[in-house]
Amino acid sequence: MSAATARTGPVGIGIIGAGVISKQYLDNLSSFPDITVAAVGDLFEEAAAARAAEYGVPVHGGVDAVLGNPEVEIVINLTIPAAHVEVATQALDAGKHVWSEKPFSLDRESGLGLLKAADAAGLKLGCAPDTFLGAGLQTARRMIERGDIGVPLTALTLMQSPGPESWHPNPAFLFQDGAGPLFDIGPYYLTTLVQTFGSIRRVAAFGSRSRETRVIGSGPKAGEEFAVTVPTHVSSILEFDGGESAQSIFSFDSPLKRAGFVEITGSDATIAFPDPNNFDGDVRICAKGADDWTTVPSTGSTASRGAGVLEMARAIRAGRPHRAQGELAFHVLDTMASIAESIDTKAFVDVESSTAPVPALPEEWDPTEATLAG
Repeated sequence: MSAATARTGPVGIGIIGAGVISKQYLDNLSSFPDITVAAVGDLFEEAAAARAAEYGVPVHGGVDAVLGNPEVEIVINLTIPAAHVEVATQALDAGKHVWSEKPFSLDRESGLGLLKAADAAGLKLGCAPDTFLGAGLQTARRMIERGDIGVPLTALTLMQSPGPESWHPNPAFLFQDGAGPLFDIGPYYLTTLVQTFGSIRRVAAFGSRSRETRVIGSGPKAGEEFAVTVPTHVSSILEFDGGESAQSIFSFDSPLKRAGFVEITGSDATIAFPDPNNFDGDVRICAKGADDWTTVPSTGSTASRGAGVLEMARAIRAGRPHRAQGELAFHVLDTMASIAESIDTKAFVDVESSTAPVPALPEEWDPTEATLAG
């Protein structure tokens, strides 16, 4: 199907990758009236069949069951990070728009290649995280934009945990290239910071690895040992184009769990965001000279993973740019690659790409509304 072919009505999507996260997507996408789930594919066709049966998806099979399906307009790429670029390229070649789970790619060269291929084909690229479209982060953004904290100056973000091997049934890939706390968790925090301050100009970082192997703690593979090949603790300093700065820690080495810590300090107040890995949560603000925080309930959509796909689908029908853009995801990827390079070189590293914060969502944006007439 050509990208130029005009369609109306709900947008057909196909999912490639029937693993753990596909359930979260399907829980939401199957409830959005502007989306039709047309196919599920996986290298393990039995996994695709089981997921399709669970959600009443009419077509299932291997990757070609999605790529060759004329009803599929957007391919949702839920494969492992190492396969993201290959699958996204196949989807573009098949004339499909693409939404990928993060990270966008594992390196700058392949990420740039994807952007160029999509542009040449007139197709859209979208990428997780879409949590910045949720009520929690959108409420915090609206408060900053109307001047509630004065001029934003600095930020501090923290994500610390013992690591996902205790609960994830197949966690080894989360400790390999393209993952670790930086590439797995970093996109949530870095996307939030870019939406607040704009493009990141340069970074400096230190990384460490507490142990060379880990053990799966739950599920059918419990007790199995696997190798760790990436830093499991990353401390970074970020400088933005406007001169603002941030400190960010991403760690799978802490017995203390401390996630969702994002504080933005402005000239008049400090604002605490809700967890950027979630779509909801209240906002807190502390004015200059005050000792106490004021809680501000969030307003807007709390639809979970897949909200960005829906926003992209509506943008396709309207012929406008979508919000969780490939360019944004590539800048975050470029920043993470620069952090990794800084860890290796022990020097500041410039971030060559740039991106602009996308427009905030209207407060009344409603995923459950049917807006695309057939």
